Amino acid sequence: MAPNDSAQITGETGETGGVPAGRRRAARYVVPIAVAGITAATIGLVPALASTGDPDLPKISAAELIEKIAASDTEQLSGTVKITTDLGIPSLGGLGGSAAGTFAPKAGAQGGEDGGSAAEPTGRLMELASGEHTLRVAADGPDKQRLSILDSAAEYSLIHNGDEVWAYDSASNEAYHAKAPAGAAKGSEKGAKGKDRTAPKDLPATPQDFAQEALKAAGDTTSVTVDGTARIAGRDAYQLVIKPKQKGSTVGSIKVAVDSKTGTPLKFTLLPSSGGKAAIDVGFTKVDFSKPAASTFDFTPPKGAKVTEADESKAAGKDPAHKAPKDAKDLKGLGSEPNVIGKGWTTIVQLDTGGVGPAAASKDMPAQAREFMDALGDKVDGKFGSGTVFKTRLVNALMTDDGKVYVGAVTKDALVKAANAAK
Repeated sequence: MAPNDSAQITGETGETGGVPAGRRRAARYVVPIAVAGITAATIGLVPALASTGDPDLPKISAAELIEKIAASDTEQLSGTVKITTDLGIPSLGGLGGSAAGTFAPKAGAQGGEDGGSAAEPTGRLMELASGEHTLRVAADGPDKQRLSILDSAAEYSLIHNGDEVWAYDSASNEAYHAKAPAGAAKGSEKGAKGKDRTAPKDLPATPQDFAQEALKAAGDTTSVTVDGTARIAGRDAYQLVIKPKQKGSTVGSIKVAVDSKTGTPLKFTLLPSSGGKAAIDVGFTKVDFSKPAASTFDFTPPKGAKVTEADESKAAGKDPAHKAPKDAKDLKGLGSEPNVIGKGWTTIVQLDTGGVGPAAASKDMPAQAREFMDALGDKVDGKFGSGTVFKTRLVNALMTDDGKVYVGAVTKDALVKAANAAK
């Protein structure tokens, strides 16, 4: 029989029947607002192709499976990851010119009109925020990782090897070079050892990365169950299902396929509460937990390649210094100290921009950029006055005409309710 544990992990209400403190801590290593930040800024993936039925595995409880993920010591792996994201955002390709470059540099662009590098990692990896992509990944401990985005006629690679970070875009024959921060490998988080924490720091690319964030939500606002088994990328896996208990969240459910032997997440699927296909679906189609060849992490710029040094790019103002906010702390400095409303999956962050509402903010935008913003927005009003809700299938934001901002992985009605209550 495939395991089907309906026990809920609450961490605070005690519904798990005396789960030890260590397991309760393990069950909490992710927060809903982190999920919101990541899904807004980055990736998702198509279902893994190598699924061949439900294997018969020993029963395991939700608490035990979460602890298995937390205790996973996978440091070496290589494989292929398929990625698709459907956040309901209009295509960025139609913006054109500098507006398009603001969101996602095109593959093969010769550094752009501003003189930046086509190989600069932050901009290139933001391309994964929409559409379907195939990645080839490899890791050998916290100081050796390689991620390659495969295109039909080109490849973009990001390589971290010790204190060196290289990125290379074969379409433009441009390379980007940086030094990894001293001690970066020592600061690698347990349970995410296969992830490059140096360049870039906050962009997830594998099921492990997404699962690390989603599991932090396991508290009294969340139901966590084991719902059967699956065969993913040739591996036997348990299916962990995470569901918000609260109404008003845009997250319907999250399913994580966990390798039965290593505890490594093999597949991550996020379904929105509005229904339809997955908004984020990230999974291995091939995976190997043996040590990758040392040459995997070697890189020398090809002859004739244009090489941009990170220090030069920063000095020229071309290296984006901003990051997608992961939580309320990262929102400081965006106009005011953030105010956190609610908890769990319905957490809303409130900011004050100092009077800059949607109308004023879009006044100087190019016409195509204004059309893009209008396509995302719904006009709303209430006790708070009037404003615009900018929406995706997961993260929504209400900007009032007097410059207040309310943002979270919640519905439009929840944002309006929060704005009304704040008046």
